[in-house]
Amino acid sequence: MDELGRVGLRALVELARRGSIAAVAEDTGYTAGAVSQQIARLESVVGHPLTVRSGRGVRLTDVGRVLAEEAVAVLRAEEAALAAARAARTEVRGQLRIGVFGSTAATLLAPLVLRSAQVHPGLRLTSREVDVDDTAAAVRRGEVDVAFGVEYPDAPMPRRPETELVPLLTERFALAVSPEVPGPGRTTLSAAARWPWILTPACTPFGAAVRNACRSAGFEPDVLHEVTDTSAALLLAGRGLGVTPVTPLMRRLGTEPVRVLELDDVVERRIVLVRHRADAGRATVRALTEVLRAVTAEEPVG
Repeated sequence: MDELGRVGLRALVELARRGSIAAVAEDTGYTAGAVSQQIARLESVVGHPLTVRSGRGVRLTDVGRVLAEEAVAVLRAEEAALAAARAARTEVRGQLRIGVFGSTAATLLAPLVLRSAQVHPGLRLTSREVDVDDTAAAVRRGEVDVAFGVEYPDAPMPRRPETELVPLLTERFALAVSPEVPGPGRTTLSAAARWPWILTPACTPFGAAVRNACRSAGFEPDVLHEVTDTSAALLLAGRGLGVTPVTPLMRRLGTEPVRVLELDDVVERRIVLVRHRADAGRATVRALTEVLRAVTAEEPVG
C-alpha cells in the first residue's frame, strides 16, 4: 500500500467512476493538480500510462482499469481492518451509502434514516437509486456500501462469494385491477387467465417469476403491456387496461385508484439487504442492519 499509495488508489477508483480530474477533485477535497500528481505517481510505480485524454475528460487505459478494479478490493480490505480495530468503540460513527430502488425508496428509506438518527446520531446515511436487478453488482463494484435487493422463489438472486443477503421481509403478491371490476375481493391466478396482463419483460427476475407462477397455474399470461415502472403499471391497471401483480410495498407507488384482489395462490417476493461479506464486521454496517431489521418488523406494509 505504501508503494502504490492509498490516496492515489482512491483517486484512480473515483476517476474510473467520474471520468474527469475536476470531478474527482471536487469529491475528494483535493485540488485538481494534487489528483493529477497522485495519478502520475501511480503511473510511475506501474510503469505504464493509466489514462488517456478523451474530450474534456480522461479515460482509463486497460492497465488503468485493471488497477482500478483491484484497488476497490484493496481499499475495502483496508477499511475492513480499520473497522475491526474500531469495533470496540461504544459509539457508531461514520457514513454509509445505501442502494435503493422504487418501492424500498418510497417506503423503507425514510423510516430507516429517521430511526438510525435516533439510535446512532453519529451514523450518516446517504442513498443512491440503483436498478432493482443490479443491486448486488452495485455493492460489489463499491458504488454503494449496502443495498436493498429483491428475489423470488422461482428467480433467486445469484449468489456470489463477495456478497451476502440478509433477509428482511417477505411479501405476498395480489392482483391490481380497475375499481370497476366486480366480484369478490379474492381470486386465483387461474381465474385471471382470461384477463390481459401488465408485466415487466420476461428477461427480468420479476417478469420471469410471475410468468412461472402463471404457468404453474396452467396458463400463459396474455401480456399486452410490458412496463418496468410500478407506478405506470398501476396506472394502466386502474384505467382498466389489464391486471398487474402488486405487493403491499408496491401499492404505495400508485397514484391511480385500483382494486386489489388478494390471491389464494402463494406468490411471494423477499426483500433482502445486500452487503459485502468483507464489511460484515464493520460497526456501521452491523448497526444499520439491526436498525433495518427493526424498521421492517414494525413498519406497516399493508
